[in-house]
Amino acid sequence: MSGITGLLYRDDRAVDREDITRTIETIAHRGPDSAGIWCHNSIGLGHRLLWTTPESLLEHLPRRQGHFSITIDGRLDNREELIAALDLRDPADKITDSQLILAAYQKWGDRCPERLLGDFAFAIWDMREQTLFCARDPFGVVPFYYYAGDRLFAFASEIKALLCLPEVPQQLNEVKIADYLTAILADGESTFYQGILRLTAGHSLTVSRTQLHRRAYWHLDPEREVRLNSNDEYAEAFREIFSQAVQCRLRSAFPLGSHLSGGLDSSSITCTARKLLIEEGRQRTLHTFSARFADGDPWDERFFQDTVIAGGNLQPHFIQADGMSPLTDLDRVLWHQDEVFLPANLYFDWGMYDVAQQLGVRVVLDGFDGDSTVSHGYEYLRELARGGRWGRLAIETRAYGKRRNTPWKKVLWNWIWRYGIKPTLTQPLTPLKGIVKRGESSSVPQPQWTIPLNPSFVDRYDLVSRFGDKFSQSPQTERERHYRLLTNDILQHCLECVNKTAAAFGVEPRFPFCDKRLLEFCLALPADQKLNLGWSRMVMRRAMEGILPPEIQWRVGKANFAPSLAGGLQTYEKDRIDRSIVQQSEAIAPYVDIAALRQMHDRFASGNPTERDINTLHRTSVLITWLQTTRLTA
Repeated sequence: MSGITGLLYRDDRAVDREDITRTIETIAHRGPDSAGIWCHNSIGLGHRLLWTTPESLLEHLPRRQGHFSITIDGRLDNREELIAALDLRDPADKITDSQLILAAYQKWGDRCPERLLGDFAFAIWDMREQTLFCARDPFGVVPFYYYAGDRLFAFASEIKALLCLPEVPQQLNEVKIADYLTAILADGESTFYQGILRLTAGHSLTVSRTQLHRRAYWHLDPEREVRLNSNDEYAEAFREIFSQAVQCRLRSAFPLGSHLSGGLDSSSITCTARKLLIEEGRQRTLHTFSARFADGDPWDERFFQDTVIAGGNLQPHFIQADGMSPLTDLDRVLWHQDEVFLPANLYFDWGMYDVAQQLGVRVVLDGFDGDSTVSHGYEYLRELARGGRWGRLAIETRAYGKRRNTPWKKVLWNWIWRYGIKPTLTQPLTPLKGIVKRGESSSVPQPQWTIPLNPSFVDRYDLVSRFGDKFSQSPQTERERHYRLLTNDILQHCLECVNKTAAAFGVEPRFPFCDKRLLEFCLALPADQKLNLGWSRMVMRRAMEGILPPEIQWRVGKANFAPSLAGGLQTYEKDRIDRSIVQQSEAIAPYVDIAALRQMHDRFASGNPTERDINTLHRTSVLITWLQTTRLTA
C-alpha cells in the first residue's frame, strides 16, 4: 500500500514541481513513511511509501535507473521466479519490487505485466521512447485513476490527487449515478467525474505526447477446463493453490492480521495462515479482527469465530458492530472514497482497520470475494435439467433441500416442467426477468429498478439500453455464470472501496481469493466440483479437511446482515435519514422518484421498512451527502 501520482505535459511544458508536490501531499495518508518526487522536463512522478514487506524498507521512490524511472504502489508475489528469469545476481532480500519491475520492463517491454504475480499499479517513464507505461494488477486490487487531455496526462492512486490540478475538470458524470442507484455497473472504466477514468483491471496503458493505447494483458479463459481423476485430486490441487495464495501474502515486516467473520472464506484464510506460520516455525502472532453483535442475534457469528480462535495461536480482537452506525464518520469516509460507495457493510472494515492501526498491524488478510472465486455452483442444476439428466438432478435437488430443510419435490418438478415438458409443448419465450410496462401506450419493456428512478432520468440517458445486457438471457452453463461473476465490474468497485478504507488507517489489505492462479483454477473446474450432493463450493470444503473446524467446513449458509443494517440506521441515523429524505431530497430529485422514495421513508419512520426500503434509504442518503459536499454539477 502506497500512493503514486504522475504528470506528463503532452505539449512539452516543463513540470511545475509545486503541481506534483500538491498531488502527492493530497494522498499523504497512503504513505506516512517517506515521500519522493522526480521531475525531468515535461514528466514528473510522485510517491508516498507505506512500509509493509521487508523489501519495502529498502525502497526509495520514485526510482531512477538508466533511461527509466518508476513509481509503484504494490507488492510482487513471484519474486524468486522473477529473480531467476531476469538473472539478477544481488541477494534476493536486497532486491526491491521496483527493481524487479524495471528489470522486467527492460527485458519484456510492455508484455512485462504478464509475468508479474501480485497486487500492483505502476508507471514507468521510458526516456528513450518518450512514453509513459502504466499497468494495473489482473483483478484490480490496487487503484489507478487518470485524466487524459490534449495538453496533460495525469494519474494517481486516488481521484482527489487529480482534482487538485487546475486543468482537470470537476464535473459530475450523471450516468454513474444510475450505476450506483441500480447497483449495476455498466462499465468499469468511468468514474463519477467527467474526464477522469480508471485503468481497468488486467490492463496496461501506454501514453505518448500524441497517442494513448490501452491493452488487456490478462483475461480469464472461459473455455479452459481442468480435468483430474478423482474428488481427492481436485481437493488437493485446490488446497495447494489456495495455500500458495495465502502464503505469498504473509510477507510482512510488521504485525500481521486477518479478518475473521466466522464464514467459510475468512475462516479458511485464517486457519491456513495459522497452519503455514506454525509449519514455518515463525514465532509470529496472527491478529484476528471480527465484528460482533449482541449475543443471540441471528446475524452474530461469535460461535464460529470462537471455534476458530479455540484452535490457538491467534490474538483475537473484536469490534461491537451493533454499537456503530452504518454511516459512521460518513464525511470522512466519503473524503477517502472520493465517490459514493455500494458496500453497505463498509463500516465493519472502517472499525476493524481502526483497531488494526492502533495495534501496529499493517497487513490484514481479507476473505473477499470467495463466493465469486470458488462459486456456489447453483447453475449446475440448470445444466442437468437442460441436458435431461433427470436422475442426477433429482439426487442434487433432494440433497440440496435436505441440507436446507426445504421441500425438494416441487423444485424438481419445476425444473422438469421448464426444461423437459414445456419445450415440447410450445416455443419458449425469453422475456427479460422482472419486466414492467411504463404505460399502456408503451410497448418498450422496462426493468424493475432496485431503486425507483425518475422516468425522465431513465429516458435522458436511455438507461434501458445502457443496462440491457445486464437483464439479458440467463447463463446457459455454470462456467458461463461463474465467468460473469468474476468479470463483473462491481468486484473492482468493492476492492477499491476496501483499499481506500484501509489506506485511511495505514493498512494494506490482501486478498487470497483474488490470486490469479486461484481464479483461473476455480473457473476451469467441472460444475460438479462446485455443487455436489447438495453442498455448494464442494471442492473448497473437501480441501479444507483437517484445516477448518468441521462446524465451519460444513456450514450450510452464512449470516444475513441486512437486518443489522436496518437496526443500525433506525438506532443511530433516524435524524439523518429524516433530514435527507424530507428536507434535502431535492438534491437527487433529477434522478429518483421522490414520491416513491418518501413512501419508503414513511415505512421506515413507522418501523416497518422492507429490505429494499433500507437499501434505498441508505444509498440515497449517502448520495445526498456526497452531492452536497462536493457541489458537483454536470
